[in-house]
Amino acid sequence: MRSIDLDSLEIFRAVAQEGGVIRAAQKLNRVQSNVTTRVKQLEQRLGCPLFRRQGRGLVLSPEGERLLAYAQRLFRLADEAESELRSGKPTGVLRLGSLESTAGSRLAPILSRFHSLYPDVVVELATGTTGALVHRVSNYELDAAFISQPFTAPGLNAMKVFEEELVCITARSVPPVTRATDLAGMTLIAFADGCSYRKRMQDWLGASQVMPARTLEFSSYQAMVACVAAGTGFALVPKSLLATLKSSQEVRQHEVPAKVRRNVTHLVWHGVAPTALTKLQELL
Repeated sequence: MRSIDLDSLEIFRAVAQEGGVIRAAQKLNRVQSNVTTRVKQLEQRLGCPLFRRQGRGLVLSPEGERLLAYAQRLFRLADEAESELRSGKPTGVLRLGSLESTAGSRLAPILSRFHSLYPDVVVELATGTTGALVHRVSNYELDAAFISQPFTAPGLNAMKVFEEELVCITARSVPPVTRATDLAGMTLIAFADGCSYRKRMQDWLGASQVMPARTLEFSSYQAMVACVAAGTGFALVPKSLLATLKSSQEVRQHEVPAKVRRNVTHLVWHGVAPTALTKLQELL
């Protein structure tokens, strides 16, 4: 089977980025007919259209979107290989995903140490729920991500990196919570679906046939904790995170059963880890 060469992928990428053959040809210093021919040859080889016309320009087809993701990854690997062989040190961009709680309470000293050791690596950090991060790693949008149990990540490699203790928080006026039924009729405050901590709380409540009165979704822990402190409801959060938030002094912490309380954060990645990621794993 004939492989796709980087030259063809570079032409394809230029057309995708420039939105048309004319601008791509100018950028690559090639004649338009050559660019058009190479794109058509690539489509014939793959057996699918890579672009569709939109007005006077071109936009990627669904197959083209997938190929562009692979092309970007191949170019990064090629650049990384050349740079590392020349310098002997990892370079380029390391795209990481993380739960907001992990980013806020765990990663700062590690990434600071990583930067001091490997200053030629640019770390890009994106936050999201476990479900969203697994999806982005699987689609090669991220090199790796810090996610939490429970999760399903078929085809991904995983390593345990942090142990977390989860606690239930409420307003200070709420009596001690010793079982799930103590939360009956209250509002659950959590991240959107896909959040592993939300699922843990829902599973615990469901085992006692308890349903929250309603669920409010937030996108930051600071907002969640402030809302809990105001008496709006309850939430399940990492204890290590509360230590970093001033508003945590305004909430009451309740211990939950061990099967809910004990949690492990994993680092997941797809395929062979790039050198920069390997170096980060060594620090972890």
